[in-house]
Amino acid sequence: MSRQDFPERVGCVLLALVVVFTTSGCETLLEEDQFREGQVPIEKRRRIEPLDLSEVPVHEEPTDPPITEPAAEAVTLGLEQCRALALENNLDLKVQLLAPTIAAQDVSAEEAKFESVFFFDAALSRSDQPQQDFVPIGEGLYLPSISGSQTRSWNSRYGVQVPLQTGGTLTFNMADARRRSLNVGSDPWYTNTFTFSISQPLLRNAGRRTTRHSIRIARYVQQEVDLATKLEVIAVVAAIDRAYWRLYAARRELEVRQQQYELAQAQLERAERFVEAGEMASVEVLRAEAGLAQQLAAIITAENALRDRQREFKRVLNKPGMPIDSKTVVVPATLPDPVHYDFDQRQMVAQAMDNRIDLLRLELQILQNLSTIDYLRNQTLPLVTLQYTYNINGVGPTGPDSYDMLFDKNFEDHRMGLTLSVPLGNERARSQLRKVLYQRRQHLATRQARQLLIKQEVL
Repeated sequence: MSRQDFPERVGCVLLALVVVFTTSGCETLLEEDQFREGQVPIEKRRRIEPLDLSEVPVHEEPTDPPITEPAAEAVTLGLEQCRALALENNLDLKVQLLAPTIAAQDVSAEEAKFESVFFFDAALSRSDQPQQDFVPIGEGLYLPSISGSQTRSWNSRYGVQVPLQTGGTLTFNMADARRRSLNVGSDPWYTNTFTFSISQPLLRNAGRRTTRHSIRIARYVQQEVDLATKLEVIAVVAAIDRAYWRLYAARRELEVRQQQYELAQAQLERAERFVEAGEMASVEVLRAEAGLAQQLAAIITAENALRDRQREFKRVLNKPGMPIDSKTVVVPATLPDPVHYDFDQRQMVAQAMDNRIDLLRLELQILQNLSTIDYLRNQTLPLVTLQYTYNINGVGPTGPDSYDMLFDKNFEDHRMGLTLSVPLGNERARSQLRKVLYQRRQHLATRQARQLLIKQEVL
């Protein structure tokens, strides 16, 4: 390898490194996760389709005798088994169980804000600039002429940028340049520069507490999602318990209605015997028949209620092979066993204040308000940035010569600067701060009202 081709070889190697870094940072997505555009057709959004009954077949009464349906299959389930099936198959719970994973990815994304960044840029240029010159044609006489200056240059820069948790930024970069004039008798020159720079805000955006604000908010949101998931689990268990005992009550009510119907039928038979014996008036038979009809209507109502409770139970349970419209009859196996407990009211109220999920979510919202208030108060400060840059320079007729001068550290630059930016009025930042202060007061008032409501519910 010739010394003149050294920068081109270095540039090719750096370009290959950029390709490797770029491809390694790419995430392969499934086909259904790829970007696509779509819209709902306008006729579905703005047009109400009429109901066309012309093609719907008209129901005709069957002329054949009715076919007796086979007996429905009975399934016996206990309360604990129903709870396990509901937690396993409930669709709303399956949706909610993905929320903590999504919230964890949000936290991970915020924590990655301090990751270092590798950067690289390169440019190859060729220029032809006109130059004015004076050619001597005699003693004291010059003739103006135009000549061209053609140059070809290669410039590249690569380095690493490191965000700091204090709000500043560290940058390490190496710049390579090769400049060669295409005119006759010109030799190429190589320039290399190593740069270290630091930029640190002193007021606004300064400090770990300010830079980690978004991470704290993401973690608070993650805790809220965890509480919402826990609440959804409790809601599913409570829903299956209610559906189970409502089904049990509907079955027992139907049994009672059937017993009442049997008693009313026996009462009608007694009334008929007494009327035939002449011991009662015939109106007693009518009264007994009316009572029997009422009990029959009560049985029909209880059967309809039992079917509704069966459908509700199957919907909450969502067991595979037992859809809502199935003929399966669910028989509760767990019998009620009420037990009287004597609770300490003060202890129950204190426990409710500590464990109620709605109150815990309010506490997290108040913590978010406090973090946001601290962050926005910092944003009202002026932007003062301290900057320092340190350079090591190298130059030479060949690439290795330029690097040798660079490593000898004979030519160094130092630069320190201060940047000040103060918004006139600063009303935008102050308004945002006041808004969050009012929101915190609102959440505090809501917490007091919720505490009173919880105390009333417990007592």
